[in-house]
Amino acid sequence: MTKRRPNGGGTITKRADGRYQGAAYVTNSDGIRVRKYVYGATYDEAAEKLGKLQDQERNGVPVPSRAWSVGEWLTYWLEHIVKPDREHNTYVKYESKVRLYLLPNLDKKPLIRLTPAQLRAFMATLKGAKVGAATRFEVLRTLRNALNRAVREELLTRNVALLVDMPKVSTDRGKAWNAREAITFLRTARAHRLYAACVLVLVLGLRRSEVLGLRWQDIDFENGQFTPTKQVQRVKGVGLVLKDLKTESSQAVLPLPDFCSQALAERRKLQELERTLATGAWNQQPDHDVVFSAEHGGLIDPVGFSRSFDRLVTRSGVRRITVRIARKTCATLLAFLKVHPKVAQAILRHSQIGMTMDIYTQVVGDGEREAVTMLAELLEDPLIG
Repeated sequence: MTKRRPNGGGTITKRADGRYQGAAYVTNSDGIRVRKYVYGATYDEAAEKLGKLQDQERNGVPVPSRAWSVGEWLTYWLEHIVKPDREHNTYVKYESKVRLYLLPNLDKKPLIRLTPAQLRAFMATLKGAKVGAATRFEVLRTLRNALNRAVREELLTRNVALLVDMPKVSTDRGKAWNAREAITFLRTARAHRLYAACVLVLVLGLRRSEVLGLRWQDIDFENGQFTPTKQVQRVKGVGLVLKDLKTESSQAVLPLPDFCSQALAERRKLQELERTLATGAWNQQPDHDVVFSAEHGGLIDPVGFSRSFDRLVTRSGVRRITVRIARKTCATLLAFLKVHPKVAQAILRHSQIGMTMDIYTQVVGDGEREAVTMLAELLEDPLIG
């Protein structure tokens, strides 16, 4: 005999197959009252599920208005949430992880029934297929972001991807140059047209997109400071574009050490010479006015800059590293340039001066005198080439 339920407690009935079915009216994510069903092998199991459903209703959490599959939601999320509001490169990164890894493995699985165990099995499948740890990390992070949005859209009550441990990725991707290596590289690159860009990467720790997006109007030579506001990116179907930096903290006013100021002054003279030699072939747009333009004007491709940097590294004979790793040389060179610790703190964006001082005290060691001598010679070098 079916137990009597209290008023407002829903109903529980026994089905012909022997299972128990619970039913109650709840509000879905479209704001419509609908009759929702739960099932259990016993009366108590169905009552427990029905109780959770009604607790969710009392807490103001609506039930999904439709049964999304994982693939349907990921496709919708990319097209209607990521693509219109996020950077193009971010969309490209997410889209590749969804297309290559998530859809082939999770496409048809019901979104609301996705479990941590299923995701752990999925990650194990990727590992068994020899997918690298860094790629697996990005795949799981993409899924976490998509499911976070599903929770915000009230399609899910929790993000099960947060319960799955992220793959361990080695952060040691190469050691930055010491002062001697960096100065040897700069001496070799002295005659190159992008020498000043290399200086900004090594001394100020700027990203390559920030360096290539730096405009003359962003630099205040008189007060020895600059404000990075733009970056160069390649957009599919459009080409190279000048875009705003992502965050306000990236656009903070930063000090400009004399060494960098001198390199930029030389760069300005060289650019004027290039513009004169190009005559009518100079194609730089007026609203760009970037410091580091291509040989006939226009923006420089960040990938092309990395290739130029790599060639200069090979020519210098120093240990080969990437532009990304070279940025980490910044703190060491600031110490050798005798930049005041408070100025270095602003450039390095350290919250505590103690962090800066720790680096400053560590640069003293073998080869210091030789590095200082090399740096002095570099500072006294006239413009070459």
